[in-house]
Amino acid sequence: MTVVDAAAREATLFAAVWFILGGIDDLLVDIIFGIRLLILRLPTSTRRGPVAALSELQPAPARIAIFLAAWDESAVIGQMLRATLSRFDYADYRIYVGCYPNDPQTIAVVRDVMAADPRVRMVIGPTPGPTTKADCLNAIWFAMRADEARDGDRFAAVMLHDAEDVVHPRELAVVAGLLDRFAAVQIPVLPLRHPRSLFVSGHYLDEFAEAHGKQLLVRQAIGAGLPLAGVGCAIRRDFIDAIASDRGGIPFDASSLTEDYELGLSIGAMGGRTILARVADPHTGDLVAVRAYFPHQVHAAVRQKARWMTGIALAGWDRTGWAPPRHLGDHWMRMRDRRTTLAIPVLVVAYCALVLWGLSWTGHALFGGAGPNVPPALAWVLRLNALLLAWRTAVRALFVYRAYGWREAALSVPRTMVANYIALLAARRALFLYLGILAGGAPRWEKTAHHFPDDTKLAEA
Repeated sequence: MTVVDAAAREATLFAAVWFILGGIDDLLVDIIFGIRLLILRLPTSTRRGPVAALSELQPAPARIAIFLAAWDESAVIGQMLRATLSRFDYADYRIYVGCYPNDPQTIAVVRDVMAADPRVRMVIGPTPGPTTKADCLNAIWFAMRADEARDGDRFAAVMLHDAEDVVHPRELAVVAGLLDRFAAVQIPVLPLRHPRSLFVSGHYLDEFAEAHGKQLLVRQAIGAGLPLAGVGCAIRRDFIDAIASDRGGIPFDASSLTEDYELGLSIGAMGGRTILARVADPHTGDLVAVRAYFPHQVHAAVRQKARWMTGIALAGWDRTGWAPPRHLGDHWMRMRDRRTTLAIPVLVVAYCALVLWGLSWTGHALFGGAGPNVPPALAWVLRLNALLLAWRTAVRALFVYRAYGWREAALSVPRTMVANYIALLAARRALFLYLGILAGGAPRWEKTAHHFPDDTKLAEA
């Protein structure tokens, strides 16, 4: 058993050291968030945080175009469009829905909604689907430009949504109230937990509660580029025009799997400021946010997470590179975005270490001999890891509690294991997707089946 004992110790040490580095990295984010929170709450502070009441904003008249790419969305697009049209408490907007010529079911549903409300405009792209989401958005862009030339009326901003989104009535008013100061506005995203999926669907609640309650705010505080979420995000027209000009007339990179992430970094590189607008609704007191069901089955979650990993941590690394040398905060945040490339192998080694310790203890119990010893240095490292893990778990539970209440906060603890399992499977799939891209394969829109709440009051909970 000597070989197994040694392998267990070495694997544990390797994983534990990397876990410490990751834990310290996360702890620094928590410290910056805490310092920022204290500064904002000081009586003498003149700084204002992103959490405000809608009544404090003064929306200027702004015509907003909403872009919605739809491939094989006939099951949800009709409900989503009708709910959106009935919920928005804003006058001047138009919804552009991008469809594909080989998707007649989605076209038929959108056509029915469009016939009943002129605020909906269907755009059928020239290329059969699925292409990438960015390719579909570019077709919408050209249609919007043609409408502007014909009508003589220019949109002030472009806002992105998906076919499963439950919009907030006041989100366009929030955007209009911030466009004069910011190049892009991101509304927080709060996933809805599927009633039949406590863990797979629920782990998205945990991740977004922390990402949109803390991590993006820290990026904002240190001046790093703020990636967009792809939904609930609006880009001011002068900036999206400038991006289109740099790309030969198209604003969205059709070769990208995560065009929203890259778009946010591009805006930051151009000197534009992006804000995560955590704004309270004056009528209800709830957060103005986009709500939607995320995948509730393992295979669907793996497909989605694999696309994110490929687009951000693998192919995205090749595409976006690093920030200018002096932008240390931006370097740090991009490193964190790409940390998955190291975190997943470390996680695999950690689970292998658990198996090896199990084999070691079992072997010694069956065949006798002294049990494996844990060197003092390794024991110290493991204790430090335990403290960092406890802190990390408690912090996440706190943010989930703020967003969803104590039941979901309690569930966030066991859901960590589910998130790790999905991440491991997604990493394997992402590697093969990336190798396919390196071999010259064209990126394809690997969308998942979407669901829309039968009762949109669920989204207000």
